[in-house]
Amino acid sequence: MAKKDRHVSETPATAWLRAQGVDFSEHPYDYVEHGGTAESARQLGVPEHAVVKTLVMQDERAQPLVVLMHGDRQVSTKNLAREIGAKGVEPCKPDVAQRHSGYLVGGTSPFGLRKAMPVYVEASVLELPRIWINGGRRGFLVGLAPAVLTGPLGARAVRCAIAG
Repeated sequence: MAKKDRHVSETPATAWLRAQGVDFSEHPYDYVEHGGTAESARQLGVPEHAVVKTLVMQDERAQPLVVLMHGDRQVSTKNLAREIGAKGVEPCKPDVAQRHSGYLVGGTSPFGLRKAMPVYVEASVLELPRIWINGGRRGFLVGLAPAVLTGPLGARAVRCAIAG
């Protein structure tokens, strides 16, 4: 079967997007362990800057939160903490992130999360014409308008990107 013809079965993320009436495209690719956004961008022929990673983090009280960041950038946890009024922010351990989100690390989507969590998006992501973001499974991105992040998803824009 040609790569373009592959169909990915419904995930909690695609079910959520459909329920919200969001227009999106499906982009399966061959998942590579530790390949990250560089690998998915290469396989799909899209700029890594427009591939958005979904990061599950926690504040100093171990309260989980989600950060959406350009694939080619890192999160300044110091800047993020300042922006959201927390004393500190750190990434969750993979098993904790999985428990909060309901997704395997490498397949985490901000849509259809197991647990309601605040979602923050790097403000410059919203300036892109289109983004590719995890669709709820390893090796599967969805393409959509970034306005979905602050519209139906309710993400709050923050400035916390640093060079990757």
